[in-house]
Amino acid sequence: MTTELRRLRNYIDGEFRDAADGRTTEVVNPATGEAYATAPLSGQADVDAAMAAAEAAFPAWRDTTPAERQRALLKIADAFEERAEDLIAAEVENTGKPVGLTRSEEIPPMVDQIRFFAGAARMLEGRSAGEYMEGLTSIIRREPVGVCAQVAPWNYPMMMAVWKFAPAIAAGNTVVLKPSDTTPASTVLIAEILGEILPKGVFNVVCGDRDTGRLMVEHPVPAMASITGSVRAGMSVAESAAKDVKRVHLELGGKAPVVVFEDTDIAKAVEDISVAGYFNAGQDCTAATRVLVQESIHDEFVAALAKAAAETKTGQPDDEDVLYGPLNNPNQLKQVAGFIERLPAHAKVETGGQQVGEKGYFYAPTVVSGLKQDDEIIQNEVFGPVITVQSFTDEDQAVEWANGVEYALASSVWTKDHSRAMRMSKKLDFGCVWINTHIPLVAEMPHGGFKKSGYGKDLSAYGFEDYTRVKHVMTSLDG
Repeated sequence: MTTELRRLRNYIDGEFRDAADGRTTEVVNPATGEAYATAPLSGQADVDAAMAAAEAAFPAWRDTTPAERQRALLKIADAFEERAEDLIAAEVENTGKPVGLTRSEEIPPMVDQIRFFAGAARMLEGRSAGEYMEGLTSIIRREPVGVCAQVAPWNYPMMMAVWKFAPAIAAGNTVVLKPSDTTPASTVLIAEILGEILPKGVFNVVCGDRDTGRLMVEHPVPAMASITGSVRAGMSVAESAAKDVKRVHLELGGKAPVVVFEDTDIAKAVEDISVAGYFNAGQDCTAATRVLVQESIHDEFVAALAKAAAETKTGQPDDEDVLYGPLNNPNQLKQVAGFIERLPAHAKVETGGQQVGEKGYFYAPTVVSGLKQDDEIIQNEVFGPVITVQSFTDEDQAVEWANGVEYALASSVWTKDHSRAMRMSKKLDFGCVWINTHIPLVAEMPHGGFKKSGYGKDLSAYGFEDYTRVKHVMTSLDG
């Protein structure tokens, strides 16, 4: 007996549509490895239609008052709460994540983030008007940039969609958003929710693969391209956008150092770091997966971390005892396993290091010790439930090794010494430095990195301002 697959559709100009040429791809539940839906494989005609809709809708949406945009976003936040169980169900099918953690760790922050940007819509700041030249008054206008082409990733498809559309729409822009080809379900549901609140054309969803994303970025209509994804994808977007000087907003990979000094509370640090490393199967660009431990406590820390990892559980979404679900797709499973298979002889797998179960893409919580700074697994993003451990001698070496990668998104320092924590927060070359914690995010504070982790900020007033442009207006006082 063959189960009929659910049909997902694009959302363009206020209506759901198949791809113009009828092409589709199968969407697989990573917890089972089985297809549950089809989604459009959108091409040029679909991208053209979405961009035309967003372009047509932009003048009217741009001219709405901040209060009107705020009311719309507040209605969206309320609708997310009302449709929470539907969103959770879609996201769990998308990703295989645990149901309970999706309910507790994703829905409340998403709703809060939408409400934050609803408030930000009415709090634009700029220099005060003044006479900077005799007889002339200058004022600053902050305006929306226009149509925004946005590409969201597969690790947090629902939440990253919020991080994309909420600031853009709050600022008065219109949006064409592409979810990952492996996780379109929750984004299509979001389109249904927003379609009941926003004017047609303000928010559009185009499903497809990397070629679809390329068509969006290369399209002449968008004034801005925003992507959360791999470094390779970000570089491709930046190169394409440069051809017609589009604005670019990039949130790319990470390799967060977790620097643990000898005076830290080992038990608490291990407990918090293991959760921050394995949550969402380590598929998080800020995950606590690269631990540097001072040599005097290295062995004790590794033993405790290996024990915590061995007690961490992965499994099916409805199992209330699991911390994380599967890796997102077969390619990601192969990538994570490949890092372990290629480990150098001096490395030691303390626990884990293998696939779990006969169906789905589950991987065991893994700890690897004995590593050197130039090892592949230290320098490159694994994006899986693998925590590496290195031993450092002093603060200078910790800083050198922490900064000694191409990524610069997030980091953490674990110490009871306040002065040391402040020195480290200055020296660490990362967009975020947590002290005695790792991974909490709040809507009011920016998320974004340096170096190959990209540029531009998500969340916060800084993220909101990224979706605006500044105009100087000068008028003569002589009439």
